[in-house]
Amino acid sequence: MLTVKNLCISLREGNLERKVVEDVSFTLKPGESLGIVGESGSGKTITALSILHLLPPGIRISAGEILLDPIEKRSLVSETSDREVPVINLTTLSEKQMQAYRGNVISMIFQEPMTSLNPSMRCGEQIREAVRLHTDINQAELKHKVLSLMKEVDLPGEIGFYRKYPHQLSGGQRQRIMIAMALAGNPGILIADEPTTALDVTVQKKILELLQDIKQKRKMSMLFISHDLGVISTVCDNALVMYEGKIVESGKVSKLFSKPEHPYTRGLIACRPGIHTAKSTGNRPGHLPTLEDFMDMEDHIGRPEDQSVSSTAQSGPRKTSTVIPKVLAESEGVFTPLLEVKNLSVAYSLKKNLLGREVRSHRAVNDFSFSIAPGETLGLIGESGCGKSTLGRSIIRLIRSREGNILYEGKDVSSLAGKELNRFRQKVQFIFQDPYSSLNPRITAGQSIMEVMKVHGIHPGRKERKQAVSDLLEQVGLAKEHFERYPHEFSGGQRQRIGLARALATNPELIILDESVSSLDVSVQAVILNLLNDLKNSFGLTYLFISHDLSVVRHMSDRILVMKDGKLVEEGTGEQIFAHPSSTYTRELVNSILIDTPKTDARQS
Repeated sequence: MLTVKNLCISLREGNLERKVVEDVSFTLKPGESLGIVGESGSGKTITALSILHLLPPGIRISAGEILLDPIEKRSLVSETSDREVPVINLTTLSEKQMQAYRGNVISMIFQEPMTSLNPSMRCGEQIREAVRLHTDINQAELKHKVLSLMKEVDLPGEIGFYRKYPHQLSGGQRQRIMIAMALAGNPGILIADEPTTALDVTVQKKILELLQDIKQKRKMSMLFISHDLGVISTVCDNALVMYEGKIVESGKVSKLFSKPEHPYTRGLIACRPGIHTAKSTGNRPGHLPTLEDFMDMEDHIGRPEDQSVSSTAQSGPRKTSTVIPKVLAESEGVFTPLLEVKNLSVAYSLKKNLLGREVRSHRAVNDFSFSIAPGETLGLIGESGCGKSTLGRSIIRLIRSREGNILYEGKDVSSLAGKELNRFRQKVQFIFQDPYSSLNPRITAGQSIMEVMKVHGIHPGRKERKQAVSDLLEQVGLAKEHFERYPHEFSGGQRQRIGLARALATNPELIILDESVSSLDVSVQAVILNLLNDLKNSFGLTYLFISHDLSVVRHMSDRILVMKDGKLVEEGTGEQIFAHPSSTYTRELVNSILIDTPKTDARQS
């Protein structure tokens, strides 16, 4: 049993210290799955890292205790010993003493396996190193133990897989390697920090089922950290809700969903789009609830993600989401498309001969056709690697297609050159998945947006461009003073707003959004999705919305395309896709969605 009592963690800023975790207390019982849920920056990961003495420099435990019960130190005490082992306070241990507990008694699975695994070391060797470090197994049995652990986490227990490097594995396979390494020392407590955040819904479901199965078979306790209440409800018996370093609510997961007491908990539940989420909030069709709807305004001082969208972006009724499906239905799909893709195929060269001729290739997009009507939001869903992003990039000619046609306003995009190509790229903009990597870290947010205007000859002088950028920043919910800030000074949601402003700078007609909210907390995600709908109405935009998150796609889209292995497997409205999927693959995707909203409205509790 693990007990955390009145834990305070402080961050040193110059000569001052600021509490990032304040007076946190909880108990993890034997065999229990306890969840900690909250937004990025709420203190949940820092709390978990403090248990294992893994706090980064400049952050320290300033008060409180972390107590480990004797039942969890069974591996460190001789089975024949009759002496009573006292409860130990982990905060008092030295680094050398802590090594005996880290991995053997308490182990941790980190959020991003690609950054946690050694890229230059074979995966089997990395598990072998963990086993050697935490056990006394001899060399002859070491490889057998590694292969056994690989089988336990549903990986091929064979030498061929043992010799693979991290980059050769999928995201789900890399996470299974991390789980195997965490199990190497046979710990009694497993801490899982956002282990499924970046995974597709089908892979996420399998990883969660694996963790539950391992916990039951090994009779472990699990501390599960996530920003997604849907994940917590699937895995955990009880949960804590953290907000700004404090626990604001705790209890059984079923109670948190059916009768949430704190406004923050109610907001977290409501702002996540689910398959049964209502498509309107009050008099704002197409809008998700946000935390701001549930909490007092004074609680939001310093919370930039919850800033209201400017009046400019909110003006007028939202027309497209309600009108377009009706138009398409009445015309039985007959409309003049803004964008039309016909039998498109895109392939990557895998091998060439000595003469430079291609001898082997991978077809990422295979005979794909669709069209988008003006003012429509077309959703494109599928798992990682299915070809979604490749399709989006080929539309704007970042990637060359092998076969087929891309027609924009009736003109073949492949034939465009010079000024015509520049005009096309002005009308069609692309928002990338990771805003941090798509922004130049050496120039300010304002300069990034002005650069786009300059390239396309929008506004004649610097003064006019600067004023236009300030107006755009306000329209996406940022302030004028953000003009002079650099990308690293913004949060993830704010950087995505900058990406939006940069796309809007050319006065586009069509915006392709590639996983534009996949890396954001659910609360920030709701704000950005609402902003996208507001901007769509205000600027008369058309969206191609690419995502692996079915719930988000259904909320945003008028029609949905389902993609698998580069091919179109199904097309229809959200109702058709979710209620009556025709393909086996679509049914599998729909069945993998975590139901993360209670049957009763959280706001009425």
